[in-house]
Amino acid sequence: MPDFLQVQTTTPDRELALAIAGRLVEARLAACVHVGGPVTSIYRWQGQTERGEEWVCTAKCRAEQFADVERLIVELHPYEVPEIIAVPIVAGSAGYLAWLAGETGSAAD
Repeated sequence: MPDFLQVQTTTPDRELALAIAGRLVEARLAACVHVGGPVTSIYRWQGQTERGEEWVCTAKCRAEQFADVERLIVELHPYEVPEIIAVPIVAGSAGYLAWLAGETGSAAD
């Protein structure tokens, strides 16, 4: 069974979060994307402390597809430096991981 990741990004609005989620799932780069928000982000950018409302996307995907997931997010994202981070899924129910494997990758998988 392949190795899996949870990939997270934030967006400035719900519509973009839903668009990214939809594109990732339609392209079979993610089996599922949770969209949550709004959340308040406080961060440093260009020497200033900033505060903004954002939406969080958490995608479940194959580790081998990370580069394609990252490319799609960057393509759609308006931020100069979008948050794109990944953490490994180290354990999960056998049924869920089998479903994740079946819903990602090419249709021939």
